[in-house]
Amino acid sequence: MSNEPPTDSPPENEYGSHGNEPEEPADPIGDLEDLGSEVDVEGDVEIDEDAAEDDLLGGLKVDDTSDIKVPDRLVDQVIGQEDARDIVLRAAKQHRHVMMIGSPGTGKSMLAKAMSQLLPKENLQDILVYHNPDDSNEPKVRTVPAGKGDQIVEAHREESRKRNQMRSLLMWVIIAVVIGYAFLIAFQPLMGILAAGILYFAFRYTNQGGDAMVPKLLINNADRQTAPFKDATGAHAGALLGDVRHDPFQSGGMGTPAHERVESGAIHEANKGVLFLDEINTLDVRSQQKLMTAIQEGEFSITGQSERSSGAMVQTEPVPCDFIMVAAGNMDAMENMHPALRSRIKGYGYEVYMEDTIDDTPEMRRKYARFVAQEVENDGRLPHFEPDAVSEIILEAKRRAGRKDSLTLELRNLGGLVRVAGDIAKSKGHEKTQRADVLEAKKRSRSIEQQVADDYIERRKDYELRATEQDAVGRVNGLAVMGGDSGIMMPVMAEVTPRQGEGGEIFATGKLQEIAQEAVENVSAIIKKYTGESIADKDIHIQFVQSYEGVEGDSASITVATAVISALEDIPIDQSLAMTGSLSVRGDVLPVGGVTHKIEAAAKAGCDKVIIPKANEQDVMIEDEYKDEIEVIPVSHLSEVLDVALVGEPEKDSLVTRLKSITGKALDQQVGPNSSPSPQ
Repeated sequence: MSNEPPTDSPPENEYGSHGNEPEEPADPIGDLEDLGSEVDVEGDVEIDEDAAEDDLLGGLKVDDTSDIKVPDRLVDQVIGQEDARDIVLRAAKQHRHVMMIGSPGTGKSMLAKAMSQLLPKENLQDILVYHNPDDSNEPKVRTVPAGKGDQIVEAHREESRKRNQMRSLLMWVIIAVVIGYAFLIAFQPLMGILAAGILYFAFRYTNQGGDAMVPKLLINNADRQTAPFKDATGAHAGALLGDVRHDPFQSGGMGTPAHERVESGAIHEANKGVLFLDEINTLDVRSQQKLMTAIQEGEFSITGQSERSSGAMVQTEPVPCDFIMVAAGNMDAMENMHPALRSRIKGYGYEVYMEDTIDDTPEMRRKYARFVAQEVENDGRLPHFEPDAVSEIILEAKRRAGRKDSLTLELRNLGGLVRVAGDIAKSKGHEKTQRADVLEAKKRSRSIEQQVADDYIERRKDYELRATEQDAVGRVNGLAVMGGDSGIMMPVMAEVTPRQGEGGEIFATGKLQEIAQEAVENVSAIIKKYTGESIADKDIHIQFVQSYEGVEGDSASITVATAVISALEDIPIDQSLAMTGSLSVRGDVLPVGGVTHKIEAAAKAGCDKVIIPKANEQDVMIEDEYKDEIEVIPVSHLSEVLDVALVGEPEKDSLVTRLKSITGKALDQQVGPNSSPSPQ
């Protein structure tokens, strides 16, 4: 039999040596504008357009989520990432690489999987590795249409079996003749047995060489219904680029043929499909450099990755790896990414930023209702959700966005809430998931960090200094956020003392970080500007009470300013009030983050009123149970803060009037509703 592969094997590559020219596949995509643009419902369910604007379900009239039709294709299930979705559709059609950068859980891996479903399966290939009779350490590589690889390997095996059978028959005939001659004619039975043994091992040795002619099916796409999708996130060099197994019996004819020890890498398994690499910056530099070669050439030889392995002596002919690469990561991923690799992606593809939030519209709320239906259907073990339960999920999406007119796109965490709520409903024997199940799930689905923060806040209450019923000079109820979603009340106290040094100084304690320290310095500028008396002969002491975890942001700026001004002027502060807000050097109140959680913390602490920046008024989405318990007062200038917080006449009126005349115009003429919150 010839050592060459069968004549029906196609050329190594349809495009010559490089294989990176775009194909002209059958277009499975269709009209980009029509994909997943509507939420379909089954039966006679309709959308009430008149009520859609104010309805959390966007006017969708359903009995439960089983009425909502879930699209079959992943690309149609993607919610909110319209720009990224459009790029993926076009990249799949034009065979382009894509880099997605954004927060975790915003749909990067889902879009990558969706791309593999859009690629034509007609172009899939099987890859075979053959023994090279001229150099066994350089196995030959051939590609055939998907499904033919099994047939070729089976044909070689059948031929090898027939050849071995003929050799075995010949071996036993010769052994019989030798033994017969030794026993019957030469009368040398021992010599006959020895000769028979030598013949037996000689035939077995030659048979091993015959088995080496059977090729190895390296990549088998026979039963694949869609183009390959290979997630190579965190893969080491061998798993990514391929490897050759070590053979400890490589000498003496007892070893495994080199081509049998060749193992494919993710880049080869993704041939004609999608290679997904999340956290691309964690890939070592050498692997990134080799990945660049694979992208450019469309083929990459497999060799042993360890220099101490016998596989390091083996290097195959170039193996096809004509894939579309989807690289993903957070913003820091670009810092440690090889510049040339990023250039390859940008030069032959797209870069796209994954949005964290999206505008809250009736149509988008309907898509979030479909998202709940998708999660239930994909899980397969959850009861469907009642409309009130879906509304609570959408309300949580609004809260997590941090802005009133937005919805979060970090859908992995939101999907976790759906699954926990469904599990709770099932454990209680409910036929459908109810709103109460979702509310319970919100408590149970907290992250570890959130649970630790909440536990700390609960224990801290036993020793908390509260003064919510009387007035006090130099003491303000400040507000902060811990763990991302837990509000906490943090009192701030100020005291004015005679000067102890060469000039008046401001001292702040409470483990203040850099931004918080700068905020105190800004407050000192306002104090110097507003006061009619010299503070050169005074020292001002500011204490963030019980701030064992430290203070990171500048959201306590108006708290500090109010406490210090109260101490300087000896005017009491209303202790039934709490506040949060940043402050400019002109006295403008600037927006901060986490206002919803801070307001709820103030309500839990027994406060009647809470002051927030006017620019944050649109971000307030407190739970219904707190709406009647606390009054939210938006302000835009420090004079408004003092007008609400200070008590006592006429000292307060005189102070506020003086401050207004000195510090200039208020913030509501400068900061719009779209201003970005400052750090908390």
